[in-house]
Amino acid sequence: MMRRAILVMAVCAAIAVGASAAMGGEPPPRPNVLFVICDDLCCALSCYGDPGAVSPNIDRLAARGVRFERAYCQFPLCNPSRSSLLTGRRPARTTIRDNKTHFREIDPTIVTLPQAFKQAGWRSERIGKLYHYGVPAQIGTSGLDDPPSWDAVFNPKGRDVADEPKIFSLEPGNFGGTVSWLAADGVDTEQTDGIAAARAVALLEGYARQQTPFFLAVGFYRPHTPYVAPKPWYEKHPLAGVQVPEVPPDHDAGVPPPALASRKPEERRLTGDLGREALQAYRASVSFVDAQVGIVLDALDRLGLRDDTIVVFTSDHGYHRGEHGLWQKRSLFEESSRVPLVVAVPGGRAGEVASQTVELVDVMPTLCDLAGLPLPGRVDGRSLAPLVRAGGDDSAAWTARPAFTEVQHGAVRGVSMRSGRWRYTVWNGGEAGRQLYDHNTDPHELKNLADLPNHAATVQALDAEMRWFTPLSRSVP
Repeated sequence: MMRRAILVMAVCAAIAVGASAAMGGEPPPRPNVLFVICDDLCCALSCYGDPGAVSPNIDRLAARGVRFERAYCQFPLCNPSRSSLLTGRRPARTTIRDNKTHFREIDPTIVTLPQAFKQAGWRSERIGKLYHYGVPAQIGTSGLDDPPSWDAVFNPKGRDVADEPKIFSLEPGNFGGTVSWLAADGVDTEQTDGIAAARAVALLEGYARQQTPFFLAVGFYRPHTPYVAPKPWYEKHPLAGVQVPEVPPDHDAGVPPPALASRKPEERRLTGDLGREALQAYRASVSFVDAQVGIVLDALDRLGLRDDTIVVFTSDHGYHRGEHGLWQKRSLFEESSRVPLVVAVPGGRAGEVASQTVELVDVMPTLCDLAGLPLPGRVDGRSLAPLVRAGGDDSAAWTARPAFTEVQHGAVRGVSMRSGRWRYTVWNGGEAGRQLYDHNTDPHELKNLADLPNHAATVQALDAEMRWFTPLSRSVP
């Protein structure tokens, strides 16, 4: 009888602790992690206010988590951004600023985000593109993957690769770095991202049976160019409703030349009907990949894993779709630097919007914090857990700080800071030009205030705020 009473008391205590944790917004012990990342996705989502978006699945994830309104990448190019995100270190410390160099060539001792979970006993698996590899040429390979990060990997390859001869490109035969698109025949499940979603579901089914804590990273390829999606997704975005942003005729005269260095000559053709067709294709690709995200989220719910799993959704960087006469990435304007970021924590805040300025380097410390893991060495980000946990008012003690994004064009380096209402950008420490935009009055960054006498004091104050980052803004050999 005594043993039975003790057992009953222990069970009740365990239930009470579990309920208390849920009410207090704490994730379960050893929570699972589902980390989903898209390639070249800007904030072209309904939950971010894009009126042309059709993204119901990412929207419903935002409705049960926290959507970060002002999240920024550290370098708007695939390899530098992904290396930074998955190590928690800024490009200035990884020194990765191209799509060729692996971060372990610089520091082989780095412990990455998935590797930290793997070393702590989680099952760490990758599907698709997490670290960098070229799209579409390296689809189906591991590219610049990082083997120490994973227990197992899966490289999907679908009919979008086989259909490459059908793709329209501004430069025929070039796809990866050139705006190109295809309204594809067939169904979603034949596409590379459809195969990835199916694999994710299969893995989740296995995890549910084995009851093993997991870190599952799913890297979707779309909407990276070529914008390939089955034809029904194009039909959801009628061409008549698509409009490419207008660029003021005097736009280029108002900014330093390095600010437009990512503009490609062939992209000047993306006006009128051709521009609208490109934008339609991008939107169709976003809707297609949103559906694949939905398949994975549905499996999480169906298998009873939702209450034990932290979900993170993001992109490696933003993307231009005609703003400033630019397409794709590698600029320091808002569209290229800003990323979608949604974090859903079991028992955490739901349906909330965080207006604080955050960075992708914050993802690693956030997930380690939520899972109770120590940070493996020095990282540059900080935990966003106070902003996603429920209960109390931890967010009140979370002090905002600026977000920094840098880019490299030859010997010219730009550093941009989002601080409060301002975006402030310096090129080679200001020697190659400056930009200042007031987001309260100019959210599209069309009026550069940096050289106006009445904003000299603002520039001086922002220079002081950027000072610790200033050595990184100099040119490099």
